[in-house]
Amino acid sequence: MRCAIIGLGMAVTPHAKSLVDLRGRVEVVAAYSPTAARRDAFAARFGLPVTDDLDAIVDDPSIDYAVLLTPPNARSVLVRRLAAAGKHILMEKPVERTTGAAEEIVATAERAGVTLGIVLQHRFREVAERLGERLASGALGSVAAVHIVVPWWREQSYYDEPGRGTRARDGGGVLISQAIHTLDLALAFAGPVDEVVAVGGTTSLHRMESEDFAAAAIRFTGGAYGSLMATTAFFPGAPERIELACGRAHAVLGPGGVSIRYHDGREEDFGEPQGSGSGADPMDFPHDAHRALHADFVDALQNRRAPRVTGREALEVHRFIDAVVSAVRDRAAVRPAGT
Repeated sequence: MRCAIIGLGMAVTPHAKSLVDLRGRVEVVAAYSPTAARRDAFAARFGLPVTDDLDAIVDDPSIDYAVLLTPPNARSVLVRRLAAAGKHILMEKPVERTTGAAEEIVATAERAGVTLGIVLQHRFREVAERLGERLASGALGSVAAVHIVVPWWREQSYYDEPGRGTRARDGGGVLISQAIHTLDLALAFAGPVDEVVAVGGTTSLHRMESEDFAAAAIRFTGGAYGSLMATTAFFPGAPERIELACGRAHAVLGPGGVSIRYHDGREEDFGEPQGSGSGADPMDFPHDAHRALHADFVDALQNRRAPRVTGREALEVHRFIDAVVSAVRDRAAVRPAGT
């Protein structure tokens, strides 16, 4: 498969490492940025070809798909161009700044008959997959309660970058930019959400337009209850975690490890701690989950199947985030759209 990378900002590193690892299955034809300094730094670090000609990527019929890593406000136009050219798209989260715009991107890809995959790589962490297998098998029993914690930290300098943390460029703050990965994984474990009540806003520790703190109480459609706390104001930052209180066991999932305590006295632990980008360095994490996601996307294209995280599936976490934001704004219980 031949691919192009569009966007060489901070998010490119785990993608580039993954594509280098997948040489033999994937050839990176070109990596695009309008900024010469970014192209030069990328080429020196990864030894992959770079270009300042976006039109050449769109018009090259030999390119099977694009890895789209631009900020959310640049996505819609690029998706339309790539889809019209018949190119499949693997795109960073979020799908777009608003759920309405995200829905239109998904519809654009579907109308064009191209595959759209979304980078929600926490689903591909080995420990998350193993926990998911135990849930699916019934070994843990049904989920009764969920606790979601994202106690991260970002320096003010992070938000001083033009556009970061704004609704115009990013679509919001901690929920859509940082916690979205953990929220997506929690929904994959516990199912869709029926109702949310929430509080949130910007703490005194940051100067930014959108929220750096949100807390919510959740009722899932399957009958489970849940709580959420997500922030980028907890110095120095700690790993996110999901706790699942189930009928036969209690499980705690962190970035690299799982601890399961069964009601019958058995104990099960696997994995080991790893970085998750929770502190001042947003890129402090391994790229193995990204590599697995890329491999799945390539396999999906080659075998004409859907990738594990499609654009349409990613809309669920967008709608949940909308519900939390609306609950904060309206000070009322909110049901996510479509429930």
